Amino acid sequence: MTDGDENRDDDGSDGRGDVGFPSEAAAFVQQYIEQEHGYLSWLNTRVEEIERGRVVMTIPYDEKLTNTTNPPTVHGGIAATLIDTAGGIAQRTVFDDPMTHGVATVNLNVNYLRRASGTLRATAEVVRAGGTIGVSTVTVVSRIPDEAEDDVAEGTSASRQTESDDAADRWEGTPDSEAVATGQAAYRLFR
Repeated sequence: MTDGDENRDDDGSDGRGDVGFPSEAAAFVQQYIEQEHGYLSWLNTRVEEIERGRVVMTIPYDEKLTNTTNPPTVHGGIAATLIDTAGGIAQRTVFDDPMTHGVATVNLNVNYLRRASGTLRATAEVVRAGGTIGVSTVTVVSRIPDEAEDDVAEGTSASRQTESDDAADRWEGTPDSEAVATGQAAYRLFR
């Protein structure tokens, strides 16, 4: 897990005035997701990176999470879980005190682009964190059956305060053949 501390000055800033995500909060989130949260722990969810405004999480391939297809493919609900969870945790990273505030999903929309047959890796980035509603963009990547690893899903947490968000901008540099799914979610922020 990366929390960005190695790039911080003594005052916790990165030299640009941005205070990073506290390492104790990052450790708490990692332990909670990986060991204490019933459903996410059962899925073997891992927090790979966490920093202010950005989270990377994975769920390893497991036959119990697949559809009965040949070849087996990961059930789409697993990608939706990653979009929802990573987007919400990314929102927590921008709170002044991430340990005392919370988020609740108010909207979730997932667009599946193609089948996935390997470990799912979600990267979530905060687009906007308003007073009560937060928006995160989430991309899920996995191996596609009989092919190399590619993007399999993308999600965006959306809010009533969201500015225009052109999908092409979110996918810039990502070949169409790599995308698996897209999604949107909005979160209620409890400050």
